[in-house]
Amino acid sequence: MNKRLTMGGGALIALALLFAGITILLNCAVRGWRIDLTQNHLYTTAPGTDRILKNLKEPINLYFYFSSAAADQYPQIKTYAGRVQDLPEELADRANGKLQLHIIDPQPYSDDEDRASDLGVRAVPVGSAGQSLYFGLAGTNSTDGHAAIAFFDPSKEQFLEYDVMKLVYQLATPEKPEIGWLSSLPMQGGFDPATEQARNPWVVFDEAQQLFKVQVLDSNLTRIDPAIRVLVLVHPKQLPPAALYAIDQYALRGGRILAFVDPLAEQDASGADPANPVAALTADRSSHLEPLLSAWGVDFDPKEVIGDAEHALDVTMRQGEAPVRHLGVLGLDRSSLNPTDVITSGLSSINVATAGFLQPKKGAAVKFEPLMQTSADSAPIPASRFVMLSDPSTLEDGFHPTGRRYTIAARVTGMVKSAYPQGPPAGVKPIPGEPALKASVKPLNLVVVADSDMLADFLWVHEQDLLGQRLVQPWASNGDFVSNALDNLSGSDDLISVRGRAAFTRPFTRVERLRAAADERYRAKEQELETALHQTEDKLTALQSQRNDKTALILTPQQEQQLEQFQQDRLRIRKQLRAVQLSLDEDIDHLGNVLKILNIIVVPAVFAVIALLIAWRRRRRLAVPSRPQVSAHAPPAGASR
Repeated sequence: MNKRLTMGGGALIALALLFAGITILLNCAVRGWRIDLTQNHLYTTAPGTDRILKNLKEPINLYFYFSSAAADQYPQIKTYAGRVQDLPEELADRANGKLQLHIIDPQPYSDDEDRASDLGVRAVPVGSAGQSLYFGLAGTNSTDGHAAIAFFDPSKEQFLEYDVMKLVYQLATPEKPEIGWLSSLPMQGGFDPATEQARNPWVVFDEAQQLFKVQVLDSNLTRIDPAIRVLVLVHPKQLPPAALYAIDQYALRGGRILAFVDPLAEQDASGADPANPVAALTADRSSHLEPLLSAWGVDFDPKEVIGDAEHALDVTMRQGEAPVRHLGVLGLDRSSLNPTDVITSGLSSINVATAGFLQPKKGAAVKFEPLMQTSADSAPIPASRFVMLSDPSTLEDGFHPTGRRYTIAARVTGMVKSAYPQGPPAGVKPIPGEPALKASVKPLNLVVVADSDMLADFLWVHEQDLLGQRLVQPWASNGDFVSNALDNLSGSDDLISVRGRAAFTRPFTRVERLRAAADERYRAKEQELETALHQTEDKLTALQSQRNDKTALILTPQQEQQLEQFQQDRLRIRKQLRAVQLSLDEDIDHLGNVLKILNIIVVPAVFAVIALLIAWRRRRRLAVPSRPQVSAHAPPAGASR
């Protein structure tokens, strides 16, 4: 029996050694394997991310700067930092050595702190002692190029993967993308015939030239260079058939387009004659980009301007006059901007003037995603009412909101057909060596805005002249919208596919439901008690004002008895109010206690019982004596041969 038990103990030791060996082997063999069981696949990278990492040609170094000690007093930042750090660690594991991650906790007045500042990571002062909190990511490539995320904003958590991969992509492709710019508005500056003075370029065009390699295109173009990453069309008014066909073929080849059409471009001064200013005002100032928009699944009516009573801004038509609310000049706030798209997420306000509206064409196979929308207090207004408008208040005559929201800007993606299925339009010669495409070979990537005036300086920047230097101060996010759109569209198809995802931090939905139910259950009781308390206090005040002698503070015995009763009622009602306030969190506390009991007592107890049952069963199996084996040919015990 002792021998049997000794052999059992040796077997357990052997099994333990075998288990440890298998664990070590699996740890080395399947390192990096994960199963993402989260509801929104928070730890699963986008396919575009995987393709960008796979195509890295040169090594890239990432430097994650995080001040751990300074973040101790901010638990939310500390938790989010762990989530942020997980992502570049995961990317580095998947990049086959092309992505090296360095985690740095910069100490005050250290070389690491200086290096972080040089790379573009910004410190945020925290605490009363002026401690610096670094929480950013920088990267360098083999050509000494660098880029940085200055500080990780927790409110942009859903775009974490996009922002990090954008940094990696910029370092992997350091050359500035080439942008084609076609505009019928005087965005490049030049001579102003009305004032007979030189005018500056529009700020939005100036900023684009600093960030990208901008190629200005002429409306007489017949072909668009495939090297152009994004084609910008600003108020494409009366484009000739050859230009429209060239844009059509560019889009079918997978070109990206940022288009600004307009039912009434206030900045359109075409045909301006200083001797006859009325002629310029009454001229057609609309642009529609047809037949291309229809082929791309977008409906746009250039004869209607959208009015919005909720977002209407006050404007001054003439100097010295009082501002008047203008239904066609809108200040769109965060409620009007799509928070789930990287172009509009984080923007605070965008101003538009006499904008139109867009809607998906019935039966179109494209994906139509609104980026900017009006409020429900809006309705279309004929564009003719805005021509030579002297009193904006007249727009409210007959204005009846429809109760629906109208889309001013949208992202359109998908496979589309050519607007010219029969080939080039009449008079347009095909490009030698380039087949006439009838359908997309790559998905269309289009961002279209039903307003071009939003690009004008007066709607979003203050401009000053300081010692001959032009200084601009943005007061709206119009320029950021354009920069974000160009930044997104100029990336690779893989980068564009890395869109926003669900946030890592999730609300306690069950707790919120319990809180709402408790609110609804107890609020009526609370109001009832509040009313009773006010009535009691009113009676108490009236009673104290009743005295036999106006010169003495003396109450009759009956009044004293009533006074004492009212005071007791007031104390009782206040005690009940406090009880009601406490009971608001009663269900939540109960849920918390249940979870604590489950996690601390029930679950460990269940595992302990299972382990004891397994041990008992094993012990019982070992305790059963084995019966001796008797051969069929052996004689019975005690018998002789």
